[in-house]
Amino acid sequence: MTRTSAYRTALGGQTTPVDPDQVPNSAGGYTFGLSDMGRVARFLVLGSDAPTYYTDARTLTKENAAVIVKMAVDNGPALVEQIVAISEAGRAPKNDPALFALALAVSFGNDETRKLALAALPKVARIGTHLFMFAGFVEQFRGWGRGLRHAVANWYLDQETDKVAYQALKYRQREGWTHRDLLRLSHPYGDATRNALFSYICGREATPELRAAVPLVEGFIKAQETGADIPALVGEYGLSWEMIPDEALTKAATWEALLDKGMPMTALMRQLPRLTNLGVLTARGERTKAVTEQLTDATRLRKGRVHPINVLVAHKTYEGGRSLRGQSTWKPVAKIVDALDAGFYAAYGAVEPTGKRTMLALDVSGSMTSPASGLPLSCREVTAAMALVTANVEKDYSIVGFTSGDRARGWSRESALSELPISPRQRLSDAVRAIDGLPFGGTDCSLPFVVAQEKGWELDGVVVYTDNETYAGRKHPHVALRDYRKATGINTRSVVVGMTVTNFTIADPKDPGMLDVVGMDTSVPTLISDFIRG
Repeated sequence: MTRTSAYRTALGGQTTPVDPDQVPNSAGGYTFGLSDMGRVARFLVLGSDAPTYYTDARTLTKENAAVIVKMAVDNGPALVEQIVAISEAGRAPKNDPALFALALAVSFGNDETRKLALAALPKVARIGTHLFMFAGFVEQFRGWGRGLRHAVANWYLDQETDKVAYQALKYRQREGWTHRDLLRLSHPYGDATRNALFSYICGREATPELRAAVPLVEGFIKAQETGADIPALVGEYGLSWEMIPDEALTKAATWEALLDKGMPMTALMRQLPRLTNLGVLTARGERTKAVTEQLTDATRLRKGRVHPINVLVAHKTYEGGRSLRGQSTWKPVAKIVDALDAGFYAAYGAVEPTGKRTMLALDVSGSMTSPASGLPLSCREVTAAMALVTANVEKDYSIVGFTSGDRARGWSRESALSELPISPRQRLSDAVRAIDGLPFGGTDCSLPFVVAQEKGWELDGVVVYTDNETYAGRKHPHVALRDYRKATGINTRSVVVGMTVTNFTIADPKDPGMLDVVGMDTSVPTLISDFIRG
């Protein structure tokens, strides 16, 4: 496929609506509005704890909360079903938005919706931290009525006693809440062993019967004793690192025992810097080999609900050799960096290639420098990485960006389409850096179709990664796509990947050949492949 380095267009048509369904976006252009369910899906995946270029986080949260409340009133069962589906499948980088939305459904839905939402609590709040966060959210909107107390009590009663003990000892305090707080609010009552565990969690001494019946409690108590053999206790009782005194966590032997017992994938990624500094991970060490195998194991990643974007965060942090706050440093081990790179692709699972002629078009404008979902990544960085997932499996592809029409001057009000110097054969960090400093103009998402028509390119699919805050160009993107189809006779399909939690999309909902999907959803690469393949 022939590529262009700069095709310029004048400012114009996108600031005027050409369809009665179009609405003004925050940048002054006209795009299409999302349905309520579409906006809920964006919120559940992307959240609103980070601002966009045009809107602060607080405003975004209020706007999205209003939509969720409306859904809770108008179609509560569908709302709860969507919350559970996205949360259980691990499709979002964070579970916080799902917990927030569930709290709204519990607080503002009708009787049926509240009942469904409360029944869904253990599906969405799967660990202690989730339960604490839900409690904090729901208390903002309502009191602790009987239904809510009963649902929280069941969270403690419906799990096996050993699992409740694990949650209570691992997540002892988060978000200003403790299990003692929730037990006193919900008053669960079970069998003798479970009740003895509840009493212990609330501050009473563990009975001999409890210590015998729940070995983890015995192991936890022994671990707090002076001179305890922590590695041996980890091996015997399966203690997690959160159950171990801080002093023991400074010793390599402790972490070797934790690795031998098996660490959850998310915990393993977060502890890579510490494992490196303690000498557990070295260039030629056997531990390094074992850890790299885990980080690239698609089955382990999927089972652990490890989101690819969180792997990308771990990759960026670990390779940088410095914590986000600069409080600690380490010398990265190259094999671990490579494993995180491969793990990013593996976390998306198998993506079937389309065999189609595909263009991946990235919005690299100023608005895309906003944080992505409150993570230490910009929307620019995430779009580059996500595009490489598709490029990694396709043979006939090109990657372009909406850049400045005047590369020498940097930013300009003119738009251009430029080939981006990135490919899946690079490390993720190198690919991200390649686009980070590109000059940008007024983003014109019609350019892939306009340029392709002018140059005679044959495209079966165009994937645009954008925040939909666009305004530049003589043609609206959906009009340019229609004209390209007419001129070439190709039934080109277009996927718009929305990167921020706004109510806008450049995809025409009436066009069956255009699809709007939520950026950072783990299902996106497969959705793109399935849709373009037809």
